Amino acid sequence: MDTAPEGPGATATVRQPGLLLTDHHFDVPLDHKAPEGMRIRLYGREVVAADVSEAERERMPWLLYLQGGPGFGADRPVGRSGWLDRALDEYRVLLLDQRGTGRSTPATRQTLPLRGTPEQQADYLAHFRADSIVRDCELIRPRLTGGRPWTVLGQSFGGFCAVTYLSYAPEGLDTVLITGGLPGLGIGADEVYRAAYPRMERKTLAHYDRYPGDADTVRRVVRHLAAHDEVLPEGTRLTPEAFQQLGILLGTGDGSHRLHHLLENPFVETASGPRLADAFAEQVAAVLSRAGSPLYALLHESIYAQDGRPTAWSAHRVRDAFPRFDAVRSAAEDRPVLLTGETVHPWMLDTHAALRPLRRTAELLAERTGWGPLYAPERLARNTVPVAAAIYHDDLYVDTAHALATARAIRGLRTWVTDEFEHDGVRAGGRRVMDRLLALARDAAV
Repeated sequence: MDTAPEGPGATATVRQPGLLLTDHHFDVPLDHKAPEGMRIRLYGREVVAADVSEAERERMPWLLYLQGGPGFGADRPVGRSGWLDRALDEYRVLLLDQRGTGRSTPATRQTLPLRGTPEQQADYLAHFRADSIVRDCELIRPRLTGGRPWTVLGQSFGGFCAVTYLSYAPEGLDTVLITGGLPGLGIGADEVYRAAYPRMERKTLAHYDRYPGDADTVRRVVRHLAAHDEVLPEGTRLTPEAFQQLGILLGTGDGSHRLHHLLENPFVETASGPRLADAFAEQVAAVLSRAGSPLYALLHESIYAQDGRPTAWSAHRVRDAFPRFDAVRSAAEDRPVLLTGETVHPWMLDTHAALRPLRRTAELLAERTGWGPLYAPERLARNTVPVAAAIYHDDLYVDTAHALATARAIRGLRTWVTDEFEHDGVRAGGRRVMDRLLALARDAAV
């Protein structure tokens, strides 16, 4: 394992206002059960307050930040702000790009063919779930902390990883902070999506209550897409079903307002009649594209797979039980078009430009059996690590009832259930959210 800042584009240490940033690189096994086999390189960015002396810095405890996803690299800081500002009061922070994301041996339509056939690509990606991420962390930790346990802050999917960490390597943890990321311990993908579609409906109707004109705008766009072929700038075909996925915005604090602004002016008159405006199409592409995060689609359902059975396009199958989500029919009958989000469908392998080359790989992952457990309920019931979790009252992405059941199942876990924030509360709430979680964790340690 190498912590030297080597490789293309790598730098040793740079300064930003209030921050000192240092690159770290780590070589880890692809398969932790076969440590002598293929290795991949991970990247993490150390962040410390610029006004802390080197001697003080060496004495500070570490905080590991695990990003949401799956498939997204860690936050890229620009100055000292938000939750990071509060964390730097007492921690050295490691912003880890989880395997396959950011600068950690990225897995994309461009790089995955290097792994061989679609079958070989699927076998490769089967090692990119939370259990492998936790084992990566446990290899990294001694090199940075000298063997001391560290605090983990897990946002969304990062919180799922933190619960896996508590299950299988609690000796590496000093404290765990979770924001919008308590998974259902024994909940499979079908149960996740049966609970998700009613939330999506509530969020959509709440948006139309706030911005009534948007209901008609969405219907007009759906009718247009049902009759015309529209292609977004990066090559994605915008079908009515793909357009519905803009509902993913409704899970963040400002998402309803952002969606409203996006829908302000979707059409432009052309020589051949009304078409989607280029500016509108560009904004839609920025939300829907999976060019930079294909793992979000390829591995999304696998994060719920634990019972050995295939996920088999769970969200798509479960959607059949909710006919109100038929966008074309709703528009034709002048009913509200319900939006979706946080779901992956097989038709995306045709519509989404970045996923088309990975079609067979995605199909093989959906068919894959033998997924092992990600959590150990018996061990969690004996937990001794201080844990605090923010649970958002009507979280679009993580079912509140499932999260509360898990909170009760982890010994000593302290919860903060709030409707003040949406799923991105740790970013929107910044220092205030971190203060609350740290205080709860310290109470849990008493």
